[in-house]
Amino acid sequence: MDTLIELENISQRYEVGDREVTVLDNINLTVKEGEFVGILGPSGSGKSTLLRIMAGLVKPTAGIVRYRGQPLTGVNPGIGFVFQTFALFPWLTVLENVELGLKQKGLDPAERRQRALAAIDVVGLDGFENAYPKELSGGMRQRVGFGRALAVEPDILLMDEPFSALDVLTAENLRRDFLELWLEKKLPTKAVILVTHGIEELVYMADRAVVLSGHPAHIVADVNINLPHWRDKEDPGFMTQVDALYRILTKKEPATVTAGPRIAPLDDKKFALVPAVRAGAMTGLIELLEDAGGRADLYRLADNLILDVEDFLPIVQAVELLGFAHVDAGDIELTATGNAFAQASVLERKDIFRKQVLKRVPAMQRIIHVIATKSNKQLPREFLLDILERQFGPKEATRQLETLIDWGRYAEVLGYDEYTHNLFLEEFSLDEAAR
Repeated sequence: MDTLIELENISQRYEVGDREVTVLDNINLTVKEGEFVGILGPSGSGKSTLLRIMAGLVKPTAGIVRYRGQPLTGVNPGIGFVFQTFALFPWLTVLENVELGLKQKGLDPAERRQRALAAIDVVGLDGFENAYPKELSGGMRQRVGFGRALAVEPDILLMDEPFSALDVLTAENLRRDFLELWLEKKLPTKAVILVTHGIEELVYMADRAVVLSGHPAHIVADVNINLPHWRDKEDPGFMTQVDALYRILTKKEPATVTAGPRIAPLDDKKFALVPAVRAGAMTGLIELLEDAGGRADLYRLADNLILDVEDFLPIVQAVELLGFAHVDAGDIELTATGNAFAQASVLERKDIFRKQVLKRVPAMQRIIHVIATKSNKQLPREFLLDILERQFGPKEATRQLETLIDWGRYAEVLGYDEYTHNLFLEEFSLDEAAR
């Protein structure tokens, strides 16, 4: 099989204030003809950025992108792109929307029309050529997006969570229709690369799974999915493969946990990311685990909760970070602390949560230390946000700060004044925190 695209030592960094934020770190990936590759990773791990680098829409900070053996210096001529949102021009008909990509190729109007009509027929919209987007359902609008990408007859079709904006039944129908076209070789494309937040979706459709780590993203696994199509989601082999990917995604990398209050000043060290999950979500998961006997299969638990991996895994990571549960071999099990929390009263839960946060979240310790050393015992929100932005960028910094404030308020460790936008300490001492 011919190699279509190669990523060699790709890194992507952005300037945020006087610091650099690394999104992708040393990515190496090769995609060949006939491959259907799925890319998984936590929310904010750079999956969409990676697709845009392949498309030539974003130039990497370091590394080389090769298309058919040649270094890519601009927009990739061999790709079609299907976006998460429909991205249609509402004033254009279905036919005119599909023709847009062909205009860039300099084709004459007759050939553009012929190829656009063929693509519309392939995606099942024959008869809707003159309809406008407002006349179509969500699923039909996304089919227009597929048609527009396929009309240019790309070597590689890049798909950025193309089913996530659709309702469950519509998404399932569109997945099956697309997969049927791919398996029967009716698509004018030689490879597919799908970014998804659904492990089950990936295992159902793709033949290879590339798993990215969190911030900054690097490839932690590249797994072949050797299951024949069509795949039965109730088949033990299917569930085994889903479990295997859950195990990879929940595998922890080494982290430092500090137990005492003697923490360096805020601007001396980098903050460690915490899962952006509210305390209430953690409480809910712990209660569900207790109801299930203290242990559950991650895949089945997420399926029962109707949560995709980007919503579910941060909750799992949060309860594990705080020592309430342990993940092993695709299962999650309550620890002794988790069991105690599940069976405790409301006030007792706050005490347990406070002890775990102070023991296992260095960022919380550092914030408390700085507030305690200030004469007015208050810390402006903007001061802390500025420090976080230099490390994570504006969007993630806001998520991190909101999470830490939520945890601190639930634990009755931190208070926050909505009018002055200041953080302050609740009534406890650093000596108590150390204990």
